[in-house]
Amino acid sequence: MDKLVIDIETKNSFADVGGQQNIKDLKVSLVGVFSYEQNKYLSFNEYQVKELNDLLKKTGLIIGFSINRFDIPVLNEHCGINLFNLSRIDLLDEIEILLGQRISLDILAKTNLNTGKTHSSGLEAIRLYKEGKFDELRDYCLNDVKITKDLYELTKKQGHLLVPHRTTGEMQKAHIHFDEPLMPQSLF
Repeated sequence: MDKLVIDIETKNSFADVGGQQNIKDLKVSLVGVFSYEQNKYLSFNEYQVKELNDLLKKTGLIIGFSINRFDIPVLNEHCGINLFNLSRIDLLDEIEILLGQRISLDILAKTNLNTGKTHSSGLEAIRLYKEGKFDELRDYCLNDVKITKDLYELTKKQGHLLVPHRTTGEMQKAHIHFDEPLMPQSLF
């Protein structure tokens, strides 16, 4: 079974669909993935959902940032399998449970990896899609996947991430331990 780091981009925004309560109405423009089994980054556009489904069917764990609130609910509307049945690690959920605050991927990356996102907002991805800048959209999405993968691996290595307190800026350690499911090896 594979282990995937995942990030999605959409063609439209919450403002376009009447708010977060209509998350099912968001349309996927691109899905970025890092496959541990293949040891490579992959991207799937809106017309490659079948190929993405084939990969997801061989997956035992999905890792991401805010995937439980955003990526999984949106992507689940487009896939032929129930993604909520897959084991997931959501770095943002882990931090929020431990420290009682949310943080952006960009700030977390700058604090722990000395790098940042290529664009500060997911709204930029929508603009790139609408302007037909698909290579730039892919690069943007895969950079978020790389950042998430690097944060996940750093956490596994050192057991924590540094998180600036929302109001004071004081550094806090979010001690995170991942209970990853045992994943059987593929028979193929």
